[in-house]
Amino acid sequence: MVSIHQTAFVDKNAELSEDVSIGAYSIIGPEVRIGPRCVIGSHVVIEKDTEIGSDNKFGPFCTIGMDPQSIKYKGEKTTLHIGNNNTFREYVNIDRGSPEGHLKTVIGDENFIMSYSHIAHDCIVGNKTVFANVATLAGHVEIGDWTIIGGLAAIHQFVRIGSHVMLAGNSAVVQDIPPFVIAQGDRCVPQGINTIGLSRRGFSQEAISAIKDAYRIIYNQKLKLRDAIQKIETELLPGCSELKVFVDFLKSSERGIAR
Repeated sequence: MVSIHQTAFVDKNAELSEDVSIGAYSIIGPEVRIGPRCVIGSHVVIEKDTEIGSDNKFGPFCTIGMDPQSIKYKGEKTTLHIGNNNTFREYVNIDRGSPEGHLKTVIGDENFIMSYSHIAHDCIVGNKTVFANVATLAGHVEIGDWTIIGGLAAIHQFVRIGSHVMLAGNSAVVQDIPPFVIAQGDRCVPQGINTIGLSRRGFSQEAISAIKDAYRIIYNQKLKLRDAIQKIETELLPGCSELKVFVDFLKSSERGIAR
């Protein structure tokens, strides 16, 4: 059965699935849909036009599905989509999409978002990521699967962070960070391959070795990016299918690769 604290407010146009729990003084706005077994803590605001999957947990004072923080926003209908099995700790803020973007913000599955993190309008967050405290995404940012973002890291709008990246705390990211790397600094640049993370996630030693070779071609051989990509495709990609993600990311970068 749905459990709603007597001090909470749920809009008549909200939809709550079975076993949803709404804590004290929380507010659930119109056109909000909350899936099974979600736990909404106290003083949480889920504003409107937000779809939430199953088994998500929201800590106290989260503000979810808020209007995009954009001076161009004039009240248009935009949305937020959240997947399954996510944890959002205290004071996390997530905004809906904006008319100049995707019209929606998307959060995947099994993410752990720590206190005071901010995910702005039109961001796309993958699966199994970890955001440490006060991690901040500006608008239109894309975060790949299994990425770890350190505390106080700030990511510029339209930047993409590839899968399996480990981003150090207090980093300022203004260009795309390719998959598989450890990156840090202001301005943030890769410092090497996330070897431990890749090993823990089942990458073979042969694949990790090929990824390291690709990294050296991009970052140590002082080649133009297009020439480095061509060398990886010719020498390494035929023997390592995992590198296709790396090469495709480099080719599709619009903001430029941090080097």
